[in-house]
Amino acid sequence: MAAHLKPGMVIWLDGDLGAGKTTLVRGLLRAAGDSGSVKSPTYTLLEVHVVSGLHFYHFDFYRFNQAEEYLDAGLDEYFSGSGICLVEWPDKAAPYLPAADMRIELRVEQSATGEGRTARITAVSDKGRTCLAGVMSSSSPRPV
Repeated sequence: MAAHLKPGMVIWLDGDLGAGKTTLVRGLLRAAGDSGSVKSPTYTLLEVHVVSGLHFYHFDFYRFNQAEEYLDAGLDEYFSGSGICLVEWPDKAAPYLPAADMRIELRVEQSATGEGRTARITAVSDKGRTCLAGVMSSSSPRPV
């Protein structure tokens, strides 16, 4: 997926605590070429990663008590279209947060073989659909 992300994209990451949101961001950044530390911005609200001249903005709004805290934090400038915004807990900043291009819902599930995670990716804009189509066309077929 990292190879198909474009500047200006907003990706909402939904899931319970421990579902793998930060781990997914870490994987995307590693695939894009970042070898630095990738930590959750739970206390800082934002972690910035620059990879090959492209800015990745990793947000975490878990600690917001009211959506207006997004406005108070002055984060709108990061959604100006020049970077890729990866947003954990987007519902905590609604309705002020810009609309998503893609939504990734992560879930922890139990099965007979143990605990696992599932991801449901939904493209909700033209940018998102283009990205997801690129991912699907570059994916190798899976055995059934």
